Amino acid sequence: MKKKHDSKYKLIAKAIIEYRKEQGITQKQLAEKLGVSISYISKIEAPNSEKGFSLEILFDISEELDVPVSNFFKYLN
Repeated sequence: MKKKHDSKYKLIAKAIIEYRKEQGITQKQLAEKLGVSISYISKIEAPNSEKGFSLEILFDISEELDVPVSNFFKYLN
């Protein structure tokens, strides 16, 4: 089922991928740091995924990558 904001989640995921890769962190490493499964991270980042995610996990990702949470919204403008 398509959700109203799927495209926005995908743009946020694009930024997450970008910052994660810039730091040389794998999905597995990020998942371990966050205490979530690698499949959860891969679903967040998958371009064809319809997986939404909470602000809580976004804040956790922001802290782990040491990136201001606002940076994840850069593609939404």
